[in-house]
Amino acid sequence: MNQSPADFALRTNTPPLQGRGRGWGLPAAQLLELQSRAKDMRSNPTEPEKRLWRHLSNSQLGGFKFRRQEVVGSYIADFVCPSAALIVEVDGDTHDDVMRNMDGVLASILEILGRAPNPQPNPSPEGDGLEEAKAHLLNGRIF
Repeated sequence: MNQSPADFALRTNTPPLQGRGRGWGLPAAQLLELQSRAKDMRSNPTEPEKRLWRHLSNSQLGGFKFRRQEVVGSYIADFVCPSAALIVEVDGDTHDDVMRNMDGVLASILEILGRAPNPQPNPSPEGDGLEEAKAHLLNGRIF
């Protein structure tokens, strides 16, 4: 029986695809569920998420590209800047900050982004800089 690559990836007895933020070692069914929930969340954002996205979309903030409602591991992050390994969550007190102090929120994000390593446009095949990027991600660069 001939299967497309997508059909093959969904087989439950094979590990999910890895790389480019997809997979993370999750079972295919769980990954599909997370992706479906993320899509629903993108379609129905909270008011603070809408307001912040107006400033983060289209690389408006310092030229950094953000994605919203991105599956990261077994979680769905509100906003992710892959090049800076930065996750921005709009929960609890940050909801109030986004609603009442957008300039302060954007300044804080820009400050953190300013500390991010500059991405190399042509990484070497040996993976120079990869360990540093992983370290930043693992050090909980969460705002």
